[in-house]
Amino acid sequence: MSKHAPHPDLVLTTSPFIKDPTDTRWIMWQVNLALVPVTFAALWYYGLGTLLILSTAILGAAGSEAFLQRRVRNLPGGLNDGSAVLTGWLLGLTLPPSIPLWMAFAGGVISIGLGKAIFGGIGGNMFNPALVGRAFLQAAFPVAMTTWPAIETADRFTSAPATLFAPPFLTPAVDAISSATPLARMAFDQVQTATPDLLLGATTGSLGEASAALILLAGIYLAVRRVLNWRIPVAILGSAFAFGGILYLTNPEVYPTPEFHLFAGGLMLGAVFMATDPVSSPLTQKGCWIFGVGIGVLVVLIRQFGGLPEGVMYAILFMNAATPLIDRLTQARTFGSDRAERFTR
Repeated sequence: MSKHAPHPDLVLTTSPFIKDPTDTRWIMWQVNLALVPVTFAALWYYGLGTLLILSTAILGAAGSEAFLQRRVRNLPGGLNDGSAVLTGWLLGLTLPPSIPLWMAFAGGVISIGLGKAIFGGIGGNMFNPALVGRAFLQAAFPVAMTTWPAIETADRFTSAPATLFAPPFLTPAVDAISSATPLARMAFDQVQTATPDLLLGATTGSLGEASAALILLAGIYLAVRRVLNWRIPVAILGSAFAFGGILYLTNPEVYPTPEFHLFAGGLMLGAVFMATDPVSSPLTQKGCWIFGVGIGVLVVLIRQFGGLPEGVMYAILFMNAATPLIDRLTQARTFGSDRAERFTR
């Protein structure tokens, strides 16, 4: 080698110089993997209908993603990154076990179309896409979204509820309907479900409410893998426990125990899988605490003083809308700048 030749170790590149081996695809499929045990719990309690609902919701989301990728030029994302599968999967877990399949499919389409693509594709959505789809179904089909079949029926692995195959826009024939969900029983009858039943999922509710214990374990796995920001679920569960505990101490005969708020309904699923969406949650660590506390307090407020037994979906969507403001309030101040510049930039 000539003494005038460049040194072989001298490499000129542009920033960033430190690169993380993880990418969007790896993160999305890690979350999908964490949903597997939750799905098995739903399958155990509700049987064949679980697979049909989840598959249909995923088909609606993935099909919409594939269609829009072909029709919209330069739309970020794709089926390989796993985000469309995750959106449909999460949507399916928020649905009742008796919902008609065409509604689950429509929810998947809305989740991608209005919850993701309209904002410019992956990375641009302001709201959690799966919850956008569920909010649409809740507003359009309130009866189907509040109909709960019995759990652990004898023929659940050999047949599916007839309501799943109802034709579009026709009222389905109702099979056997169980008692109300734990939240409804508490809200209207002041009857509290035992904590072990809530942990194991031996209660009526959405597919994703099948086991709070498994969801908590899945959240720990994702936190250890650094797939989610642990501050958000900790803030949500901690604030819901604290606020619920204050109410319980003021009047134990009217308000449930604080652990009831943690394990009943969709709070655990929302705290671990919905609120931690890195796109629709705050970027700053302080903002994550504010975001989580806001969700936890809103959930308890809606459950105890609102007209609905459950408030997880609305609490997360509301705080998603507040995320840009939270980021602006909690971002680090640029050296030499005035604090007021946060609102003028």
